[in-house]
Amino acid sequence: MKPVLKFVFLAGADHDVAPPSYETSGAAGADIRANLAKADRTGGLILAPGARVLVSSGLAFEIPAGFEAQVRPRSGLALKFGVTVANAPGTIDSDYRGPVGVILLNLGRENFTINHGDRIAQLVVAPVVQADFSEVQELDHTARGGGGFGSTGRT
Repeated sequence: MKPVLKFVFLAGADHDVAPPSYETSGAAGADIRANLAKADRTGGLILAPGARVLVSSGLAFEIPAGFEAQVRPRSGLALKFGVTVANAPGTIDSDYRGPVGVILLNLGRENFTINHGDRIAQLVVAPVVQADFSEVQELDHTARGGGGFGSTGRT
């Protein structure tokens, strides 16, 4: 069964900015848009190279228990402009009811303008499993062992 994410527009948000939407029938992520403060709606937000900014979606969500919404970069922004989500993937927990913003980071070499209504990130809804944690005296051995950070080779 498909989960339903309820949402509300925050005070001062522009209700004409579209809520998250899947742009194709096979899309895993729903595009989320910038819902800028009134003062920034005309000129947009300028994101300088190396800078980061919290961009409002203008929304708060109610995510069903047992699910999360992951905030992920849009591949086109990353490839064309070097703009990505700083804490990718960001997690919106099912018990969070506050404003949802996207921390954008400009890794490019030029200023990037975020305009009101621009698609700035994707939301991927995923099931969550909470684990039980158990202290043990030693861990099971594997062929890989403690090797990490490229220890299995380049290819």
